[in-house]
Amino acid sequence: MNREVDLLCVGPRLPKKAKAATTPDRVQRYEQRLLGQITQILKRASANLEACAGAVQLLPELGSPSAAIVKKSGNYDLVVVGPKGRRTAGEVGLGPVASRVLEHANAPVLIARELRTEDAIRVLIAVDGSTASLRAAETLGELFDLTGAEVCLMHVAETPWVELGLEADWVTYSEEDKEQSEAGKMEHELVREGEEVLEEARDVLRPFGVSVSTRLDEGNPANEILSEAERGQYDLVVVGGTGVRDLKHRMLGSVSSKIAWNAPCSVLVVHEAE
Repeated sequence: MNREVDLLCVGPRLPKKAKAATTPDRVQRYEQRLLGQITQILKRASANLEACAGAVQLLPELGSPSAAIVKKSGNYDLVVVGPKGRRTAGEVGLGPVASRVLEHANAPVLIARELRTEDAIRVLIAVDGSTASLRAAETLGELFDLTGAEVCLMHVAETPWVELGLEADWVTYSEEDKEQSEAGKMEHELVREGEEVLEEARDVLRPFGVSVSTRLDEGNPANEILSEAERGQYDLVVVGGTGVRDLKHRMLGSVSSKIAWNAPCSVLVVHEAE
């Protein structure tokens, strides 16, 4: 698909102390030289988009990278950011810029990691029946050409025996006891609801002409999705994020943020409107 793409690269301004200790002319020369270097970086990056993008606009800036991206995000259909900067160590997780953009951007955010397969792109869409997860599936179809992609819809029913504090005893229950227990009845109901959620998500993707497989699991949603992403060698995981971004949720972490932090592949997060 041909898209209009803006490439943004933000360089650091001089710290206030350093700025106060030098002349305005030197500050100006520093900023001009840095903007020139940033422009060269952007030109090299734009060369990688020649085959798949239409107009490419280069946006060299100075300031805070996360603040600049978040400020501009509301004007775009998609924000793409790498998980970490050059100086951020470690193989997993997100750097400070990516984590802030993921939390505050006013547009879908793609945390871009390397492709894991050389053939058809493998996409795992996690759905829970929420408006956010269905919107995430729809956004995927709107923004990307899924021709030839292998797409799997996944729903994870949270196991009731965990919620009821039965995890230590549940494995010892007979099948008959499980069937007759309150937790067992709840489990059957959650599975039935999960099948309905998967069918609803399949309907969302139908207009895009993509064939999908489905997967219904039980357990902790974030853990099960991450396990499937690794086991199935997926290139992209798609999740919806709730619109709630208060202090409590930032401290405890959401399913979408846990997946974005720990997935072995790229992650597309589509937030629900606040």
